[in-house]
Amino acid sequence: MTAAPAASRRAVAFILATLLVDTIGFGIVIPVLPGLITQLTGEGIADAAVHGGWLAFAFAVAQFFCAPVLGNLSDRFGRRPVLLLSLLAFGVDYAVMGFAPTLAWLYAGRIVAGMAGAAFSPAYAYMADVTPPEQRARNFGLLGAAFGAGFVLGPALGGLLAQLGPRAPFFVASGCALANFAFGCVALPETLDPAHRRPFEWRRANPLGALAQMRRHPAVLGLLGVMFLWQLGHQVLPATWSFYSMFKFGWSPVQVGASLAAVGVLMMISQGGLTGPLVARLKERRAAVVGLVCGATMYFGYAFATQGWMVYAVMLVWLLGGLTYPSVNALLSRQVPRNAQGELQGAVASLYSLSAIAGPPLMAHLFSAFSAPAARVYFPGAALFCAGLLTLGALALLLRSAPVEPAAAPMEAA
Repeated sequence: MTAAPAASRRAVAFILATLLVDTIGFGIVIPVLPGLITQLTGEGIADAAVHGGWLAFAFAVAQFFCAPVLGNLSDRFGRRPVLLLSLLAFGVDYAVMGFAPTLAWLYAGRIVAGMAGAAFSPAYAYMADVTPPEQRARNFGLLGAAFGAGFVLGPALGGLLAQLGPRAPFFVASGCALANFAFGCVALPETLDPAHRRPFEWRRANPLGALAQMRRHPAVLGLLGVMFLWQLGHQVLPATWSFYSMFKFGWSPVQVGASLAAVGVLMMISQGGLTGPLVARLKERRAAVVGLVCGATMYFGYAFATQGWMVYAVMLVWLLGGLTYPSVNALLSRQVPRNAQGELQGAVASLYSLSAIAGPPLMAHLFSAFSAPAARVYFPGAALFCAGLLTLGALALLLRSAPVEPAAAPMEAA
């Protein structure tokens, strides 16, 4: 059972605002991270990209282990306390990174951020709590639109703040997260009432345990495989985009921020305006097929672009590529009961983290190897080409999957 309409609207509005503010804080630091790494290490941009990949790896390892824990905790104690703890941890993390005197401090900060970022699982469970199954693709799309809006404001602001130095955006991001935490303490409602909670079990609150539980729902496993391959390919953007665009096109941090802001605008249009009507017409499975085809086209287009303006032309494909994540996640959420939504989203987040463990080092090393002066084959777009192949693999797996029935599994006993 979902919340009453008025309460549901308030809950959706708050979680969207929370994700927006968090994404602004995350996006602010992307354009300046290469500069901060080179400042701390004294290395060139190609070598700094490798460090950037390993920083993402540290983030992902922490998230991999914490996501199922936080998802299961939210099924036991409710979504509110887990989300608030995450916001507080983000605020502390960005401050640590802003003061970082050595590269080791950056790694410590990314580990804290990975633990806090695992709260995306209860955030999606929160949305599932207050949304009927037939509307979840639309509302998951709204989460993507909030994420896109944050990427409009965050990277653009980060590019401007970079003029004050590579550390300034981290302090602004910290302030955003802490302000959101303070607001949440007052305004964030709980959406999972005690009658629908279930006991916390450590055997289920670990990556393998959470994924093993999903075997109880046969239609889930194939969809999780689709989600993993899609997310693994998507790691190419946070891992290499700043480095790739600066290296190949000679872009400044302001230009990098502008390109990410453009992606954010397209995400807002796609997931905020197009996902609902298109999924209603196509249904989730066909919408996911369209999204995967367009996603692969986008990656290949980026890989072979020879001028900066071509990047913006290729970006238009993302208007339909953005259908993938909300459509597949909506299919997944239909397969499990309400008191296992946190566990499901914990499993999804664990797969995302697993992709982020393998993806950034892989993509960063591909970029570094194929763009180095001594490279046998010079192809700076190799990592993006790899992402396109992975997306085609996700499409093949989806096409092999049986049609998914809309009915959810029965409620688990408390």
